Amino acid sequence: MAETQQMKKFKTPSKGTPRAKHPISLDHHIAPQTPQSATPSAINLRRSHRLTAATPEHRPALSSFNTPKSAAKTRKICEDPPSILPTETSINPASPPPVESRKKRKFQEKSAEKRKDSRNVKCKRAADRKVKKKVYHKKVVYDGGEFSAGHDVYVKRRSDASSDDEDPEVEECRVCFKPAGRRVLIECDDCLNGFHLKCLKPPLKAVPDGDWVCCYCVARKNGEVMEFPEPQAGKKRARTAREKLLSSDLWAARIESLWKEVDGTYWFRARWYIIPEETAVGRQPHNLRRELYRTNDFADVEMESTIRHCFVMSPREFANAADGGDDVFLCEYEYEVQWHSFKRIAEIDSNENDGEKVVDNDADWNSCDESDSGSDFNSEEEAAYENEKRNRLSQSSSLRPVAANSRKGQIFGLQKIGAKKIPENLRSRKQTDLEKAKSTLLLATVPKSLTCRDREMNEITTFIKGAICDEQCLGRCLYVHGVPGTGKTMSVLAVMRNLKSEVDAGSIRPYCFVEINGLKLASPENIYSVIYEGLTGHRVGWKKALNLLNARFSDENKCRKDTRPCILLIDELDLLVTRNQAVLYNILDWPTRPNSKLIVIGIANTMDLPEKLLPRISSRMGIQRLCFGPYNFQQLQEIISSRLKGIDAFEKVAIEFASRKVAAVSGDARRALEICRRAAEVADYRAKKTALSSSDASGKVMAGMADVEAAIKEMFQAPHIQVIRSCSKLSKIFLAAMVYELYKTGIGETTFEKLAMVVSSFCANNGETFPGYDTLLKVGCKLGECRLLLCEPGTRHKLQKLQLNYPNDDVTFALKDSKDLPWLAKYI
Repeated sequence: MAETQQMKKFKTPSKGTPRAKHPISLDHHIAPQTPQSATPSAINLRRSHRLTAATPEHRPALSSFNTPKSAAKTRKICEDPPSILPTETSINPASPPPVESRKKRKFQEKSAEKRKDSRNVKCKRAADRKVKKKVYHKKVVYDGGEFSAGHDVYVKRRSDASSDDEDPEVEECRVCFKPAGRRVLIECDDCLNGFHLKCLKPPLKAVPDGDWVCCYCVARKNGEVMEFPEPQAGKKRARTAREKLLSSDLWAARIESLWKEVDGTYWFRARWYIIPEETAVGRQPHNLRRELYRTNDFADVEMESTIRHCFVMSPREFANAADGGDDVFLCEYEYEVQWHSFKRIAEIDSNENDGEKVVDNDADWNSCDESDSGSDFNSEEEAAYENEKRNRLSQSSSLRPVAANSRKGQIFGLQKIGAKKIPENLRSRKQTDLEKAKSTLLLATVPKSLTCRDREMNEITTFIKGAICDEQCLGRCLYVHGVPGTGKTMSVLAVMRNLKSEVDAGSIRPYCFVEINGLKLASPENIYSVIYEGLTGHRVGWKKALNLLNARFSDENKCRKDTRPCILLIDELDLLVTRNQAVLYNILDWPTRPNSKLIVIGIANTMDLPEKLLPRISSRMGIQRLCFGPYNFQQLQEIISSRLKGIDAFEKVAIEFASRKVAAVSGDARRALEICRRAAEVADYRAKKTALSSSDASGKVMAGMADVEAAIKEMFQAPHIQVIRSCSKLSKIFLAAMVYELYKTGIGETTFEKLAMVVSSFCANNGETFPGYDTLLKVGCKLGECRLLLCEPGTRHKLQKLQLNYPNDDVTFALKDSKDLPWLAKYI
């Protein structure tokens, strides 16, 4: 009640108090009462009354001062006794400072200015980026030519090539050196030269149907010398762009996209074409003269590098382009530069269409102007997408240098990977005789002539010529066998090189040659794919290749295009033996078919391999065999001396000593060359050490007996040989059985079951106790732990495959003089 009366006291002025002293503007500032709780209501009304009593015309509304600071002050005043507060004197409470609102306004103004400035900066940067980024075009007119995506062009290969300026667009006659004009110019399908019909001897009245070869190419094939006419004095014959491309002086490329750089230069994304000579397999007989391969190599090339258009067509388009001009080429396959594989372009396109149906709805690309201006992308996201797309296209490594660009000192496009070989003429120091001997005695060095195998080479040559020169060219088989290192493969390859020179001279008919090494095959069945790829240049699966080869060598295939005989050389023939021997049967069955024209030459280390095969296979292998016996010491000495001809680095006694040592063990020429090479290294090291220690280095150092002896000790007294000599009796018998099984079968690996049978026979025939399969298995595990053997996982038990980890000659050398087991010498 007291509070209520106090409220009424403040609301109603006293009668003795004049109203003019305290004017109250109820119309503007005093709000009517609302039903609230007592205490808050009194506080609010009291604060309201004070504000109106002070300066009613200059104070803002009530709600603007309802701050926590003011409320605290009001609450403190309300707690004082009411008697202290005067009734007639106006009280000025502490109001919120107006500076706070000014700070807020200034802060808001500054924030707005900053946002405006940042927005202007972003717009300016976006405008700058829009001006500086690339501009892509659908079509570009450059240097008088019109280029667009999908066109094929000639590209310069060197920026300083003066011959590129000589580009006659009209081909001249090869005889009269005059352009075709209104007269007909016929092209030779072999040399691709053009001839007027009247310039030929005898002249032609009409263009013949089918393939036509000029008289110059016919004479060259027959072994005659017939040169092309030379131009008149003072006139030089200019090569066409087609001739430069096929001679690797120009490149051909497909334009994938075009754009204009910030500096105003025009560039394009090039997809390279290559000629068959630039592939891993080289030019094959089935390749046409105008055939190219499309690759998966891409590069950014400047438009200034282009010369003019060329036309790379599919087989169907190329067949209808008889009058297409000199710049028409055929492209049927794509060449994968990393894996050296071929794939038909039609199959690639069909796979892309079947996998994804891509609909090109790019409005920016479709809305491009057909003129030189082009249209740029509208957003950074699209530009980033295009960059990512081009990066994906350039994932494959390049095998070619950059195209010739006008910017000197800058590198663009795709680069070769690897270090460049330093030319020999730039080496300042002259090699010594010992250094020359080391490089000459390397096994990778091919000798100029093969010695000590003249009789065998003559037999191989007679066999091949008899099979090729026969009119019917019936298929034949030749089996070449001998111990390792006796020159079997090298002799056959030397004969093939000699025959190739005779084919080039025109003395014998052309043939195709395919060489296969069984060690390079992942499985015996893969030989079908390798043979088909060697004949056609196309890589397919082995099942499909088998069907195609059966059709090629069948009786019905009498009208095939390639009528040349085929010579198939298979090294390590014994590795093709399978459980059912189907691979060898198919290969040896093809030559027996009429019109197959296939000659098979098989090389293996096993002498009696045909007798170990099935009768149907051994009968097809034939009775023609050629044995290469091991070299004696005179032959080894002659081989080493022929390699060192003109190099005075060895004493004659040292060469004879090395030859006798190797001939007593195996007769392997490779081992003799390795010993002499190591002796040259030892002598060279001694010579350089002597030259460093003494000032007088005039004395010449040669490899002698001591150096050869040191090399033999290193080779035949290696750690693994010492381990073999110091192992147990049963381990020696185990290793001797491995060598015996290797010589018997010619196969480098065998099973534990077969080996156990051989060990059992050794022990029974020589009075030794057979320990049993369990003990023998432990012995094999011990040898495998020492890495003398390579073993399969032991879970296969008897069927576990075993293989020697070192040459069998080392095992023979270590065991032949065994004192505790002298009878091992008769088995190894």
